Amino acid sequence: MTTTTIVLFVIVGLVVLIALATAKGNKRNTTKSPIRAKAVLTLNEQPMYFRLVESLPEVIVLTQVAFSALLTTKLQGTRNKFNRKVCDFVICTKAFTVLAIVELDDASHNGREKEDATREVLLTEAGYKVLRYKRTPSVDTIQNDINGYENTVPLEKTEPNWQAKKFTETPL
Repeated sequence: MTTTTIVLFVIVGLVVLIALATAKGNKRNTTKSPIRAKAVLTLNEQPMYFRLVESLPEVIVLTQVAFSALLTTKLQGTRNKFNRKVCDFVICTKAFTVLAIVELDDASHNGREKEDATREVLLTEAGYKVLRYKRTPSVDTIQNDINGYENTVPLEKTEPNWQAKKFTETPL
């Protein structure tokens, strides 16, 4: 065999190996995985939700809110940073102005401090206040933390916007 033939075999072999690796990597998993329901809130998040509602009766407490509902950007690369991320709770006025984002950093967050910090940077960069708790706080703590922000609309002065008023005044 000549050197040219050997080089040709090596090149053809590499092309075949690359083609096989690419084909294997592109195969989609065609097996069907069963789809099951899951709880909206974990056992640790449930008492936190009720404590937030108890502490702040004049606001709206939203749960499991996608970052894409809170953040926007023009560039897809930036959007990929928050795509598929979800925050535990969003505290809003009745006009749906966000007062704060609440994260419950229970034991499930152990070892995820770096990811949590990245998430917090995204939210604070957009101007949101982020409250983090290791466990469900007291009513007083929540009220003080929410009312302690200078840019927060006072809870007793929240008013639904005209669209919300119109909707609530329409008979069914």
